[in-house]
Amino acid sequence: MIMDKIPLCTMYIDDEIKKAVLDVIDSGWYVKGENGKKLEAEFAKFCHAKHGVSVNSGTAALFLALKALGIGPGDEVIIPSFSFVATASPIMLLGAIPVFADIDLKTYTMDPNEVRKLITSKTKVIMPVHLYGHPAEMQPIMDMAKENNLKVVEDACQAHGAEAFGHKVGTIGDIACFSYFPSKNMTVAGEGGMITTNDAELAKKMQMMKDHGRTDKHTTTMFGFNFRLSEIHAAIGRVQLKHLPDWVEARRKNAAHYTELLKDVDGIELPQEMGWAKHAYHLYVINAPKRDELAGYLKEKGIATGIHYYIPIHKQPYILDNYPSVELTNTEYAVERVLSLPFDPRISLDEIKRVTEEVKNFTSR
Repeated sequence: MIMDKIPLCTMYIDDEIKKAVLDVIDSGWYVKGENGKKLEAEFAKFCHAKHGVSVNSGTAALFLALKALGIGPGDEVIIPSFSFVATASPIMLLGAIPVFADIDLKTYTMDPNEVRKLITSKTKVIMPVHLYGHPAEMQPIMDMAKENNLKVVEDACQAHGAEAFGHKVGTIGDIACFSYFPSKNMTVAGEGGMITTNDAELAKKMQMMKDHGRTDKHTTTMFGFNFRLSEIHAAIGRVQLKHLPDWVEARRKNAAHYTELLKDVDGIELPQEMGWAKHAYHLYVINAPKRDELAGYLKEKGIATGIHYYIPIHKQPYILDNYPSVELTNTEYAVERVLSLPFDPRISLDEIKRVTEEVKNFTSR
């Protein structure tokens, strides 16, 4: 009997979203309209931040954040290597230097003890990544930043709705950046991003920079770019944002089902949630000693998986060709073992049971 395939994730589209798209099309107003402004205000409110700046990708958000902070040639920005390459590429585009910190294997986020070792006179920014939906350990990071007069940019591209030390991500650092890519907790059915900050001057600067550096239609007062979010994507985002709190809770519930069903499987390490954190579960990632073999076995059973990430940033060919090599023991251990299981707010308990049963079948062979 051939069973239905289980995808890695699915994207939420309903009639309200379809209507929102048609309303924008009928309006004839496709950029710089009310939906973008309202999404900025509504998402900032969701994060408990004072200001939101919508952009066309999470990568653009990171670039504008660093640019607004004055990062330039020779400056050092400390980041984890265990992330998507877009964490590093905006740094390099500005002529700055990515400095790679190792991770804590309990959370897969940058280890504050490793960060402290990397701070130099050239360090200007610490940029933790809230990976898989689990926040980085922000309290010691913020303490280090204060001690050394550094700025903190949260790469929250995978962590919509996560919390650390009683605060939602997006309000802890000086600036935070989110992605609305189709696989994320909030998707806008395409590409998009958001920046949050409590600093009015930084918000104003980033609003100008994303729109060619203009103060009005005709006047450019600083170098800028076209990083605007379209009205269609903003309209979709506004509908999805209304569902986001429920989606985060559904993700947490589905993660609990996975954890309960896999907790006694020998050799498989499961996601952890630190006592100071609220995990938003962008992904449900296990640690498996025969990861590639397990992924192949699940594929044969019609179950999709993912590897986030197969090559860490510091091992990417471009990085090796242009920056000194470093050894990151925990990062290099993790990339050999992490496996993302099918996961989103709408995955059924029956699908979770089928996935976990096949994982058990593989490990018991």
